[in-house]
Amino acid sequence: MSQYWSPVVHGLTPYTPGEQPKLANLVKLNTNENPYPPSPKAVAAIQGELGEDGARLRLYPDPNGDSLKGAVAKHFQAFSITPAQVFVGNSSDEVLAHVFQALLKHDAPILFPDISYSFYPVYCGLYGIAYETVPLDESFAIRPEDYDQPNGGIIFPNPNAPTGRALSLAQIETVLVSNPQSVVVIDEAYVDFGADSAVALVNQHPNLLVTQTLSKSRALAGLRVGFAVGHPALIEGLERVKNSFNSYPLDRLALAGAVAALEDEAWFAKSCQAVMATREQLSHELTSLGFAVLPSAANFLFVRHPERDAAALALALRERSIIVRHFRQPRIDQFLRITIGTDAECNLLVAALKEILA
Repeated sequence: MSQYWSPVVHGLTPYTPGEQPKLANLVKLNTNENPYPPSPKAVAAIQGELGEDGARLRLYPDPNGDSLKGAVAKHFQAFSITPAQVFVGNSSDEVLAHVFQALLKHDAPILFPDISYSFYPVYCGLYGIAYETVPLDESFAIRPEDYDQPNGGIIFPNPNAPTGRALSLAQIETVLVSNPQSVVVIDEAYVDFGADSAVALVNQHPNLLVTQTLSKSRALAGLRVGFAVGHPALIEGLERVKNSFNSYPLDRLALAGAVAALEDEAWFAKSCQAVMATREQLSHELTSLGFAVLPSAANFLFVRHPERDAAALALALRERSIIVRHFRQPRIDQFLRITIGTDAECNLLVAALKEILA
């Protein structure tokens, strides 16, 4: 029945999310979810918003998400961020979708890395945006100087996904300074696990927009909350698109839980530190097994074994109820992306790999 599709649908190649298998006793290390629960204060706030009879759910939520914008601004108060510089949406994926349509659709092609978040080319196809990919270097790092070329905008994750490598703020500023006429979008889904946030540069560079999510470091992937921080003019552009698409993107429970999660700095810091400590231990263990492990500032590791096929390793792990992510694309088809789980889950992974490699 595809004859009823609009013409644009025929040319789309949709994004493929990480598998969500329903297997018993699964060690799930493929979708970069936080292995620890969210802040108890966030859970309590959601329950409080729901109330005993759920009566509040009959009422629309705040279309502007003002409480969440205020919480984001307060979180970044060291950088003098105001609520007028904050945009909120239903996950950073929705925020990014609005970014592509509101800020990156120009005559010149936009630029992003050849190995990066695979949703970027999907958005370009959906919105009819021309793009060019910029190759990572031989060590799978982004070279800022490669983005000193004509473009209609620039976007890349920092840390990059799926490689986990991060740029310094000085390197990001190099890209900003060399592209004053273009919007530069830094996608910081994983920034809290070891990189420095470019929000620190927002007030010095009106062409900078930074996006973040509460899915990873705040363990709220099931709540779907994201935000962007930038110059008020960029935020206004996003608001115009959002209010032409869905004026109520965040429900009452999501707003309540997100605000409480942002306010619980102690739980946030403890969770991130635990993930980073396990990441360093797992990196050491995998290196001792002969894996090449890229430096990571994210909640995952990108690894390959010089003597073993990555697809075969992924299959062997799956047979042991351990799921990791394998990308079948040029340059990285021999790598596995491994989410940082609990210490117990990572120990099971290492034991399984020792058995497979033996």
